Amino acid sequence: CHCGAPGATAAGLTLPPELGAVAAEGPAEPCGADGWAQDAVPPGAAFVAAASYRGPGNNDTRSNKALPILLWWSGSLFPHFPGDTERIDCPRGSCLVTRSRRVAGHRRTKALIFYGTDFRAYEAPLPRLPHQTWALFHEESPMNNYVLSHSPGIRLFNYTATFRRESDYPLTLQWLPGTAYLRAPAVPLAEKDAWRRKGYGPVLYMQSHCDVPSDRDRYVRELMKYIQVDSYGKCLHNRELPSERLRDTSTATTEDSEFMTFIARYKFHLALENAICDDYMTEKLWRPMHLGAVPVYRGSPAVRDWMPNNLSIILIDDFDSPQELAKYLDFLDKNGEEYLKYLEYKNVDGIKNQFLLESLEKREWGVNDMTLPNYLNGFECFICDKENTRVKEEQEHKKSRGKIPAPRPHIAQFKHMGCPMPTPGFGSVEELSDGDSWKEMWLQDYWQSLDQGEALTAMIHRNESHQGRFWDYMHEIFLKRTRQH
Repeated sequence: CHCGAPGATAAGLTLPPELGAVAAEGPAEPCGADGWAQDAVPPGAAFVAAASYRGPGNNDTRSNKALPILLWWSGSLFPHFPGDTERIDCPRGSCLVTRSRRVAGHRRTKALIFYGTDFRAYEAPLPRLPHQTWALFHEESPMNNYVLSHSPGIRLFNYTATFRRESDYPLTLQWLPGTAYLRAPAVPLAEKDAWRRKGYGPVLYMQSHCDVPSDRDRYVRELMKYIQVDSYGKCLHNRELPSERLRDTSTATTEDSEFMTFIARYKFHLALENAICDDYMTEKLWRPMHLGAVPVYRGSPAVRDWMPNNLSIILIDDFDSPQELAKYLDFLDKNGEEYLKYLEYKNVDGIKNQFLLESLEKREWGVNDMTLPNYLNGFECFICDKENTRVKEEQEHKKSRGKIPAPRPHIAQFKHMGCPMPTPGFGSVEELSDGDSWKEMWLQDYWQSLDQGEALTAMIHRNESHQGRFWDYMHEIFLKRTRQH
């Protein structure tokens, strides 16, 4: 069902033949532009260029011209190749999925799927059509779009796939392939101690993305006063990697064997996420655990819920100060028996957390596993099933002449993202100078994002069709806040 010879539509647009029936209906409103976003593809989508996954299959006998259409508004994530359109056969029915914005205004287009990183309130398709749901896919950092961390922003969407376990289609364990990944053997303690005797520190820090909402460098800078931290990245750089190949940044973004062997010799890895939010956990956490280094972690406040046992990571926020943390790391560095307790989850039956095991077992998508669909395809089928159910319920409502209630819209909730205001990595906001770059950047971004969500919500409620008026709405909100203060 890939795109074939084009057919002219009543609106003068060119559509693939499998969408041709849309033309007879005509657009409900003027269609959107043809271009689509070109932002980075999420890490778990790197393998979607394989044979196009078309769903698990079903008994849906409808022709393509009778199916609901799902439009990937963020076309760079469209998980089907080589065409722009595909039929997917999901458990409750089939749909056509496309990245062609030509169909944005048509009545059969039942859902628009947005990627959170490239969703911009001032670029949202307007007017919002009453027969369409909006679906959000956002597995990346909260810092990429703080609009989604406020109620007005997240409630623009009907369905969500985010890193939060409370979202409609959770992606929480997107960086964890499975239990075998955690059970991989660690470098022997004797080898790690020999590494220390060569002058290497007990603690590794490797970051080249500085000035982030979590303000991690401010904390690490303070920690460095009390314990040796070897920092190889651009942030707080104090040591060179031993070879040109290792200095190539590409080795740090993949599980390159030479790179992994090098960092596995460190006893502790500073694992600080770029933003703080429940269930936001990345390779910064899981990779050290795979290698058998102990993560010294700050990120998801709920991280313990997902750990393999009760003693596998060290939480920065359990310590009153960087100095107290340094004392504990030094103690473990000098007491091998105590250190090894943090690696007992690698033993046979060492993973005790039933919640973690059950979550991995129930997960329908795979991580670098070609035998399973990836999470883009999974979310696509999730939306397809929801829309087929909604279409059926609307038809029953119409046939009953109102005796059967119309389906109630599903609205995303604050807890589907709901990330808190950024705070300094060390100290308090009051202690920061007025010209502090972190303070000026991230606190302003967080609160301006709230205004942007409110502005777009107001535009939708007033049935605005001109995106250019967004800044007028922002100005109204600014004046309102000024009067309130």
